[in-house]
Amino acid sequence: MTRRVTIFTACFIGYFLFSGIAASEVLLSKHAAELKNRFRIDHMVESVTLLIHREYGSAPVIIVRPDGSKWYVDRHPDAKVTWMEGLTGDMITIKQPMPGPWQLIGQVVEGSVIDKITTLSIEVEPIPKPLFQGERLKLTAQLLGDEQKVRLPGLDFMMNWTARFISENNPTDENYAAGTFIVGAYRDNGESLDERPDDGIFTSDLDLDQPWGDYRLQIQAKNAVLDREYNDSFRLLPQPITVELLTPDDPNLGIWTLEIKVDDTLVKLDETHLDAEILGPTGKTVPVTMTDFTQSTTDFVLPKVIDFGSYHLKVNAVTTTLTGREIYLQLPELFFNLVQPPAPPPSKEELAAKAEAIAKQQEQQAKDKAIFWMASVNGGLIVLGIIVLLIVRKRSNLKKALAATEARLEKEVQREKMLLELDQIDLTMPEENQDTSARKT
Repeated sequence: MTRRVTIFTACFIGYFLFSGIAASEVLLSKHAAELKNRFRIDHMVESVTLLIHREYGSAPVIIVRPDGSKWYVDRHPDAKVTWMEGLTGDMITIKQPMPGPWQLIGQVVEGSVIDKITTLSIEVEPIPKPLFQGERLKLTAQLLGDEQKVRLPGLDFMMNWTARFISENNPTDENYAAGTFIVGAYRDNGESLDERPDDGIFTSDLDLDQPWGDYRLQIQAKNAVLDREYNDSFRLLPQPITVELLTPDDPNLGIWTLEIKVDDTLVKLDETHLDAEILGPTGKTVPVTMTDFTQSTTDFVLPKVIDFGSYHLKVNAVTTTLTGREIYLQLPELFFNLVQPPAPPPSKEELAAKAEAIAKQQEQQAKDKAIFWMASVNGGLIVLGIIVLLIVRKRSNLKKALAATEARLEKEVQREKMLLELDQIDLTMPEENQDTSARKT
């Protein structure tokens, strides 16, 4: 009888990431022939899936087939091979693999082994019932091989878990015609409600702040290699605990009352506890605890507030359903304001004193203004007088300079005339006088 092996998983688990696993638990005798990244596929295998654990950040492995040919992450027959790469490993599905010895080349984690499994599936923790709006819910899911949990570092990055709510469209429900919408995912990263990273347990972070009514939960685990789906029907109920701020008779007193209603047909009164925080306008937080409920409706007086401004009230509740399930609820946030009251109207004496003070102030302002203008005018006149004096003195000096220049020029002109007249005088003697002189000689 031909044996069909649908999944063949190579799961490499490094000693440096799982130091708590002893060497005897990793290198079992049945794996001795499959060490050094070598394994054999016989002729009865129709499909194999390899889960390969590599060094963090290393390149994808190279697959060497029995005939010596090689497959790479970006070079392989697409019709037969589906390859999903991650930071710490590869997930590879091969259809109709070639029988014979195969080999992996790459930075595979030291001390790894090869395990053979026949099925690959998902296991999802059923959603609890009844389920309430605003509930903090922790659900888990796992990837299984041969009904055993698959644990591979970096598997959280290689798989995409998506949670959806699908409305059943009951006309009497609040979620009528809400359709299909994503409410969260499952992660194995050690954050939020997930306890430890890379332990193979994926934890939900579902947002249950949705309209109440009948739904179908759809969980899909998918990547390039596999696609698995889980479905479960449930009803989302309104919160069994409601809180409301009652308007005080005198809001100026700063004393507010919280009305708490507990549906004792769904949860136990004696196991219901509320924890609240009052955040004031100054940033100060006041914790408040409410417990020991004996009635379905209880009025709780909050601590008095004294700072004027807006206040923010966060309330969480822990309780137990009548079926014994303990739940944690995030109740709607509440707000209130402490407004500063208006000042009382002033008395006649206060009005008279205020008027007198205003009159004195106005009188003083008038005096100051008159002094200012007098000083300004006098200062202006002084400055103007100085300017006029400077102009007069400058003009007087200019006249004197002009008069001196004119006198000097007049002397120059007279001197020039005198020189001209001297040039015109004939200094030669007459001829008769010349002859007489000659005879005497």
